[in-house]
Amino acid sequence: MAEDRVLRVRTLLDSVRAEGRTALTAPEGKVVADAYGIAVPGEELATDVDEAVAYAARFGGPVVMKIVSPDILHKTDAGGVIVGVEGATDVRTAFHHIIDNARAYNADARIAGVQVQELLPEGQEVIVGAVTDPTFGKVVAFGLGGVLVEVLKDVTFRLAPVSADEALSMLDSIRAAEILRGVRGRAAVDRWAIAEQIRRVSQLVADFPEIAEVDLNPVMATAEGAVAADIRVILSEAPAKPRRRYSRDEILISMRRLMQPSSVAVIGASNEPGKIGNSVMRNLIDGGFAGDIHPVNPKADDILGRKAYKSVTDVPGEVDVAVFAIPAKFVASALQEVGSKKIPNAVLIPSGFAETGEHELQEEIVEIAERHGVRLLGPNIYGYYSTWQDLCATFCTPYDVKGGVALTSQSGGIGMAILGFARTTKTGVSAIVGLGNKSDLDEDDLLTWFGEDPHTECIAMHLEDLKDGRAFVEAARATVPKKPVVVLKAGRTAAGAKAAGSHTGALAGDDAVYEDILKQAGVIRAPGLNEMLEYARALPVLPAPKGDNVVIITGAGGSGVLLSDAVTDNGLSLMEIPPDLDEAFRKFIPPFGAAGNPVDITGGEPPSTYEATIRLGLEDPRIHALVLGYWHTIVTPPMVFAELTARVVAEFRERGVEKPVVASLAGDVEVEEACQYLYERGVVAYPYTTEKPVAVLGAKYRWARAAERLGAEGPSARAVVGDGRDVGGRFMR
Repeated sequence: MAEDRVLRVRTLLDSVRAEGRTALTAPEGKVVADAYGIAVPGEELATDVDEAVAYAARFGGPVVMKIVSPDILHKTDAGGVIVGVEGATDVRTAFHHIIDNARAYNADARIAGVQVQELLPEGQEVIVGAVTDPTFGKVVAFGLGGVLVEVLKDVTFRLAPVSADEALSMLDSIRAAEILRGVRGRAAVDRWAIAEQIRRVSQLVADFPEIAEVDLNPVMATAEGAVAADIRVILSEAPAKPRRRYSRDEILISMRRLMQPSSVAVIGASNEPGKIGNSVMRNLIDGGFAGDIHPVNPKADDILGRKAYKSVTDVPGEVDVAVFAIPAKFVASALQEVGSKKIPNAVLIPSGFAETGEHELQEEIVEIAERHGVRLLGPNIYGYYSTWQDLCATFCTPYDVKGGVALTSQSGGIGMAILGFARTTKTGVSAIVGLGNKSDLDEDDLLTWFGEDPHTECIAMHLEDLKDGRAFVEAARATVPKKPVVVLKAGRTAAGAKAAGSHTGALAGDDAVYEDILKQAGVIRAPGLNEMLEYARALPVLPAPKGDNVVIITGAGGSGVLLSDAVTDNGLSLMEIPPDLDEAFRKFIPPFGAAGNPVDITGGEPPSTYEATIRLGLEDPRIHALVLGYWHTIVTPPMVFAELTARVVAEFRERGVEKPVVASLAGDVEVEEACQYLYERGVVAYPYTTEKPVAVLGAKYRWARAAERLGAEGPSARAVVGDGRDVGGRFMR
């Protein structure tokens, strides 16, 4: 049956192409709809007025009449649509009126006739469609129809094709979702009928890559079903150029030699301070890289005490990575030599390629690399750090604090902000990688590697675009169940998108599509640079929550209110405290304090009250996460609070009770030291803010939901990726 429908549509599309057209007529759209089971009203094509009268009589009741012409796409603009026509006289009048309007609109238009269509009952107008996104390919869309979709732009997107459950989730992902459930006495719509329209459209565009757009607008949704009043199908002008794809094994083999090299050659190495080639050499040597370091410079015999080679082809033995520190105009010829030497990775620091308009030069080096099997990192980058290998292949300041956070950036400036943040906060990193123009290696290659890297616990990526959105989603879905992926997507606004394009020679994709599909992939999207860095720093520290119940314990009522707002803002749930737990908390707080949630112990309480209530929060299995609000008093100084909190949390973790605990500390400057003390001991704490600790907790929850860890007893309760399931495919709001 599936083969039959594909054959029917294939035959139709081939005939449309043969006529040099890209737009299907309404009757042709009906053929497509019928083949894929997309619900549309009954209709007939009338080639003369008598046929129109006969067809209208057959439908029995009011009809819609529309012009059918391959040269008139926007029928309403041409006065080619009349709704609610009933009776032979009115049908005749409408037929002539539509034809006359079409002739006036476009005298040369080819007119096939007038479509006579059943008039659909009144219902909620929605729009279902599909587009070809430059980043993600075939994407299916859903939103409210009519003027609402144009004014509010309340639309949600998913990669096509979607499953039935994914399609249904789209109905809850628009801001006006409640309208579909019925408001002000209106009946709820048939949600599964809408979801089925979405699913079938998504399958259609997945089966036929040459279909650029599909519009079902409006779809009339009622309690009895969902029927598309109109279907519009547009074919692409030309097929997209396929991007070269690498298998997972190929990516891991080359990335392993890039991130764990035994031998590095520096092309353009120099003895002259201030030169990039000198800085790279110094960082490699001073950083303690234990492998072989080979300087390449045709004008030197010795560089920083190392034998220099005239060409990389003269270097003895195998080389894993060639770092380029030469002007752009010399890169192509040197890359030929790297290819001849069978070096698998080239790190291109030089600028002067696509980001400055030199697209042909960049295309040339990509062609050379592909021909020789060389993977390219860059160009236009600061280099990269692989701390567990003591590798600092960059001309920027060194960094050697080993840890579990992998950080990548498309911009050198952002890369250095990452470095400064890591140093100030003492964040241990597994790698910091610059991507620049992404002529070859990009985020999906790095995700694939970091997902398997035992040293990496969390991945944070700054990006301005994605070359291959589907490859990124595939890599993210394989990685998210094992470790969090945080993304800062630049170019959210029109002005930002323009800046991103000029900076890297890459066009930013439509942000609404990015937003929804990154969520679909289970990625945590950070709203800004600081948030990306804080999430990356904090997520490995916090254990995964096992449920939704969040409890706030605070020494200040004002902080409790702000923390409650932050909990709601971050999509978390304040636990409804049951009577027995309420009574238990009241034993430790003064009569003028407040139980409930937040639990307000008041500011004048001694350390023992903080300790007792925190213990109770950790002890009760119904509580899944704690948010602490501390208020600086002499009765309980900041470091006293920090020490008791860290001690209690550590005690419970030794007993196997692991819950995420975050803290907001308000007070004098001593709270800064207290926060650092807590952070180093597994409690994510911030001074002078109620929003930041809860935002971090919210990020941890978003990951736990996407990774299907919420409610699990631990990592072993989650199936390992590779069992064939669409991991992370469900859309998390």
